[in-house]
Amino acid sequence: MDSTDTTPAARPAPLLELVTKDGCHLCEDAVGIVSDVARELGLSWHEIRIDGEAELTARYGEEVPVVLVDGVQRDFWQIDPVRLRGILARAIGKA
Repeated sequence: MDSTDTTPAARPAPLLELVTKDGCHLCEDAVGIVSDVARELGLSWHEIRIDGEAELTARYGEEVPVVLVDGVQRDFWQIDPVRLRGILARAIGKA
């Protein structure tokens, strides 16, 4: 009897973060996009606000909103839901 398990190992959920700041209309749009795509794929996400954070403002201030997946910048300014969905689907093994 063969006891080899050929079931693919479960992948940990990717860390999905959205970098935003106050008064940013693109950030408001991005929150809706990230929320919708994450919900669709059963993922959680969190928002990182750069307001009052000198280091984060220096890094992301001119690019917000910024999407990070597992700490890697994957998109910025106008977040593309199709691109984000594909990135996340590959990360969780659904693509």
